[in-house]
Amino acid sequence: MLRRLWKKTNHSPSIESFQDLITFMRESDDFKQLRFGNNSAITVYYYQSLINTEKIKTNLLPYFQDLSIHNVQEIKNILPFDETEVTSDLGAIEEKILSGFIAITLKDDDQQVLLMPAKFETDRNVDMPEIEFSVIGPKIAFIEDLHTNVNLIRKRIKLPHLQMKLLKVGKVTKTSVAIMYIDGIANQENIDTIIQRIKDIEYDQIIDSSFIGQMIADNSTSPFPQLMDTERPDRVTSAIIEGKIAIICDGSPHVLTGPTTLVEFFASYEDYFLTWPLATAFRIIRIFAVMFSVLVTPLYIAVLTYHYHVVPIDLLGTIISSRKDIPFPPILEVLILELTIELLREAGARLPTKIGQTIGIVGGIVIGTAAVEAGITSNVLLILVALAALASFTTPIYRIGNTIRLLRFPFIILAQMWGIIGLAFAIMFLVTHLLRLTSLGRPFTEPFYPPRWPDLKDAFVRLPFSVQGKRPIFTSSIDKNRIQLKRTLAKEGKRK
Repeated sequence: MLRRLWKKTNHSPSIESFQDLITFMRESDDFKQLRFGNNSAITVYYYQSLINTEKIKTNLLPYFQDLSIHNVQEIKNILPFDETEVTSDLGAIEEKILSGFIAITLKDDDQQVLLMPAKFETDRNVDMPEIEFSVIGPKIAFIEDLHTNVNLIRKRIKLPHLQMKLLKVGKVTKTSVAIMYIDGIANQENIDTIIQRIKDIEYDQIIDSSFIGQMIADNSTSPFPQLMDTERPDRVTSAIIEGKIAIICDGSPHVLTGPTTLVEFFASYEDYFLTWPLATAFRIIRIFAVMFSVLVTPLYIAVLTYHYHVVPIDLLGTIISSRKDIPFPPILEVLILELTIELLREAGARLPTKIGQTIGIVGGIVIGTAAVEAGITSNVLLILVALAALASFTTPIYRIGNTIRLLRFPFIILAQMWGIIGLAFAIMFLVTHLLRLTSLGRPFTEPFYPPRWPDLKDAFVRLPFSVQGKRPIFTSSIDKNRIQLKRTLAKEGKRK
């Protein structure tokens, strides 16, 4: 059956009629056939595992009693349901039945088939965000149902200009993927780029939006995500209004938005719920925390191995006393602790929530204390590694946090090889890689390169809304003007 599905046509070449398709589908034990009406003239076909059988009993049976029906179009006219359609296209019939539709036919009119939706809904209710939690602001997150996610966006953008384009991706899964944007704001080139790249995907399964994010990225080998991945409807809504495009994948609780820039991954959406001085301070703290997380352990190795003369005398005595019984060089000491932290992270993430929290806290304390007492590592390095791990958790986007975890290890290796010079080479290589990256063809390091100073108002700092009267330049949006805040009270005061 998979071999047949992989064909470019929607149905097997050996299937030439509706009855051939039904015969083929009957090979599955959950495919059912029921007859209704006078003399059992009406036949209903469906997959029991895909539909809500109560809809057949409550919605169909009352309309099929004592009716004189001559064709399926008459059945459609008497059924008060949306999304019903009459077709003879075998490809469309196959796709709809496999998507949770009921196929209805008459004995003497098998070529015309009425399709009625009766999908069995198993999706969970809208809940709070688990990854991008905020103390202030909305407490709603996306779920795995595409229509619910689209609804969460449309409730916030009440415009007829909000457009949705639906695509089918995946040779086997045929996953529904929605592209959402505001017509008149989003740049048409960005829209065409995303739609074309998604259409060009040749893969048998698309299970999550992460698959699409990797397949349409400008540089698939880069550890940096080039599309924003979020579970918050408010962040997606804001991105769409700025002129970006949202990609919603059925079955995924995360939505992709693009194009994006590097600085956006360090901006929490909670920043917009705070006053701008507080939001700016917290954003700068996050950026310095990320730099500290990447550089602190490589600097420890470089200084102790090659540049110990730069350490102040008082601090050098503390470091020497903490390392006097350590049999390992700094590089091995650092790798042992870094790998231990990574093991604790993975164990905490894979275990059930309550057990994972216990493992993370108790395991870190017990293993760290035991390692210092056993003389495997120094207490100074243990403090630095723990602070680096805490600093990496300050990033509001989970995927960029994984990138930061990975970046430390090349820096550690180069610091061991050439000290501060090795760190300089690592930084230059990282900066060069970032300058070459693009997101849907737009510069990833904007507004710093190329320099676009107006966009700095919402980069490392978050200035007041009153000065953010323009949409970001890098999105190349058609309508560049926002509705600026008017200082009505101030004007009235001047008049008085």
